[in-house]
Amino acid sequence: MPSIASYIDHTLLRPEATIQEIIRLCQQAKEFGFYSVCVNPCYVTVCKRQLEGSSVKVCAVVGFPLGANCPTLKAEEAKMAIEDGADEIDMVINIGYLVSEGYDLFDLIRQEIGRIVSYAHKHNVLVKVIIETALLTNEEKTTACKLAVEAGADFVKTCTGFNGGQATVEDVKLMKAAVGAAAEVKASGGIRDYATAMAMIEAGAKRLGTSSGVKIVLEETSAEGSC
Repeated sequence: MPSIASYIDHTLLRPEATIQEIIRLCQQAKEFGFYSVCVNPCYVTVCKRQLEGSSVKVCAVVGFPLGANCPTLKAEEAKMAIEDGADEIDMVINIGYLVSEGYDLFDLIRQEIGRIVSYAHKHNVLVKVIIETALLTNEEKTTACKLAVEAGADFVKTCTGFNGGQATVEDVKLMKAAVGAAAEVKASGGIRDYATAMAMIEAGAKRLGTSSGVKIVLEETSAEGSC
């Protein structure tokens, strides 16, 4: 298995995060070999400058953390992030549309995702769809994953981490079963140590969103050294 660092989207999405912290995030990503940094859209240009010449990607969140922005605004936010240099987009679906009983709003969800996917794929940018598992039943999680796949998304992602939820092995397995070979799963929320990170990968996650990447990599190194 590759180093766990190659699975990690090194994440800093706190509203009070400073420019200095974002720069440090990028330095750590280069030093430890993380797959990407995941930041709010206003920091994409900063990260692109900091990561120039490295293999580390820049991931921007869209419609974060509630997913309740109007579709046109989400699409424009994604477009602007891509124009600024984002390599990947992590978008939050409209959770309210998904769980509204008595209303068939699934077409609106597909259209919203599809609009972002269409523009992103024209620019070789991946799209991950955050379904906010903590707020959903298993049936709703499966439905959300299928809608994301139908709209052409590359990944489905567990949580924002801002609504009380965290990734679980059970959710990762359920989501992978729902998307099959059509997409991958990103586990995010509450992944703070090497054991948890490995459990998510073994359950089927191909990417991990965490702010504890440095700790996880150091724990991996320690575990290998003790063998």
